Amino acid sequence: MEQTEKKPRKIHRYFFLLVIIASVFFMRWFSPIMPHIQLPAEAVFPLEGHAPLFTFAGQGFYITNTMISVWLAMLIIIIIAWNIRKQIKRGDMVLTGVSGAIAALLEGFYGMTESTAGKYAKKIFPWFATIFLLVLFVNLQELVPGPDAFGYLHESEHGYPKQALLGGAVETIVEPDAAEDHGESEHGYALVPFWRVASTDLNFTASLAIISVVMTQVVGLQALGAGYLTKYFDIKPVIESWKKPGFGNPMDFIIGLVKLFASILEIIAEISKILSFTFRLFGVIFAGSVLLFFLGSMTGGLGQSIAVLLEMLFGPLQALVFGMLTMMFMSMATVSHGDHDHEEGHH
Repeated sequence: MEQTEKKPRKIHRYFFLLVIIASVFFMRWFSPIMPHIQLPAEAVFPLEGHAPLFTFAGQGFYITNTMISVWLAMLIIIIIAWNIRKQIKRGDMVLTGVSGAIAALLEGFYGMTESTAGKYAKKIFPWFATIFLLVLFVNLQELVPGPDAFGYLHESEHGYPKQALLGGAVETIVEPDAAEDHGESEHGYALVPFWRVASTDLNFTASLAIISVVMTQVVGLQALGAGYLTKYFDIKPVIESWKKPGFGNPMDFIIGLVKLFASILEIIAEISKILSFTFRLFGVIFAGSVLLFFLGSMTGGLGQSIAVLLEMLFGPLQALVFGMLTMMFMSMATVSHGDHDHEEGHH
């Protein structure tokens, strides 16, 4: 039987054309409103101005829109893990679907971790994989409809009049006389979204950075014991030179002081890692969100589509960078600087 070549379907190009035309018409029918941009996460339950869920150390606790983003990412990870476990228990030789792709990716990452950290791979890999998956599924939320799109109106000095936000519907919500009595006409209103990408919140990125750096110290202590602390306070060369008659060679004492000073500088280096981790992830994702806001306000969906292509690259890339740097720093923490015994254990 002769095989006839199938003609490529043209439905995709027509769908893309339809999206462009719809964006142009919607831009004329519904004037885009620039969302209110701010760094702190907004409370979505209870709403701002209401009593908090509970108070601890004088600080009220609210559920914020970035917390919802983290919970959603955690739910996705749990579902994928459950699906992988289900396929393994079923005896499938090859995992399929999204779960199979994630499992294959993690298998490659484990091989990378094992070649870098050696016998400590089983201890380090869970931190690498967890941070990567959490940041990945948080960042990918920027590409789907929903975040920063639905919420409640909040009075703001940087907001818009209700007429600009709701059009003629404002007359059914607030009567003109009542608005003047309450002074609402003098204030602007901004949309507080119910769902916001967690990477645009410094609390999320700083928390991950602190976890990464602190657990690096824990892994180093578990691998090298108390000797790991000499990385930050190496006074041994100074003491050895002090015990020698006449301080021994004066240069040994000077070199010992230099090593002590250099070890103390390592503390500053660890603190700088927290700042670097925090602002690298936050800066890239927050800048991407602002770019999507501006393009959506000025050009509609067509302009945003171009920026989304960049976000499809930067989101997963930042997750990979965060996870791999954590893995590399933890691997380096297991290597002794005083001898080569632990280094040989990696091979």
